[in-house]
Amino acid sequence: MADVICPKCNRTMDTGFIVDVAYGMYLQSSWTPGIPVRRRFIGGVKWKLQDSIPMTTYRCTGCGFIESYATS
Repeated sequence: MADVICPKCNRTMDTGFIVDVAYGMYLQSSWTPGIPVRRRFIGGVKWKLQDSIPMTTYRCTGCGFIESYATS
């Protein structure tokens, strides 16, 4: 894969991901379509795993700018 270039300062960006912590597990953040709907009694939001797309996040080595992409 070609180097990803920062749109802010034109330096290279490192590939990574953002960790979500839930019930003691460490998970990769995902993008889910629609508006979040809160669950009343147990907290959190309603979602369907099959609709979620894992996100890849890039961090600029120069200015620290972060950009995330959800690609299937």
